[in-house]
Amino acid sequence: MGWRDWIRDVEIEPSLYAADFLRLGEQIETLLGAGARLFHVDVGDGRFIPPVTIGPVVVQAVAPVVHRAGGRLDCHLMVVAPDSHFEQIKQAGGDSVTFHLEVCPDPEAAVAAARACGLGVGIAINPDTPIDVAAAAAGGVDLVLCMSVHPGYSGQAFVPGSLERVRGLRELLGAGQLIQVDGGVTADNVRAVREAGADLIVAGSAIFSHGDVAGTYGGLARAVA
Repeated sequence: MGWRDWIRDVEIEPSLYAADFLRLGEQIETLLGAGARLFHVDVGDGRFIPPVTIGPVVVQAVAPVVHRAGGRLDCHLMVVAPDSHFEQIKQAGGDSVTFHLEVCPDPEAAVAAARACGLGVGIAINPDTPIDVAAAAAGGVDLVLCMSVHPGYSGQAFVPGSLERVRGLRELLGAGQLIQVDGGVTADNVRAVREAGADLIVAGSAIFSHGDVAGTYGGLARAVA
């Protein structure tokens, strides 16, 4: 099984980086009950991005709950030397890894290494990286992640021009390639992100900064249905 088996027509992916870590398991189970099936895990090493964020220990803790419900863990590696983390992520229970082209001199080799670990694989670009760089490296990947904030911190505002970048990627990649958008997604712009061409829409603060995580997830999902 792979991404084409996991994804429905469009998916809202709760970003666990924005969750309440005192209630992480509870919030995941609530979201699973509300219909969420893909969870976004931001792995930061303090080098590619300033903060150290979620690591394999957290992935290992939540993977059984997610997998029992038929869900998947989509691990966004905001790290240098991403291929050195693939095996740890797989052993912890991660299902897919996405690495940044800005820190990967040989994307083709990294994709092959992820596949060898039995992982799904995506490539990511920051807001200031040209979209044609992603299009040129997209052969053999499951998804292309177009960051709509500069990676590192949850709660940032959607970078102006991101919708145009998503539209451009869709034109370059064609209809068959999954496009993911991460950063600054809210109830006010989620429909526009979908209409620009995104299949996978990551939402952190838009879900977890409210008391009713099931309700906010459901509202976003209905907005793009």
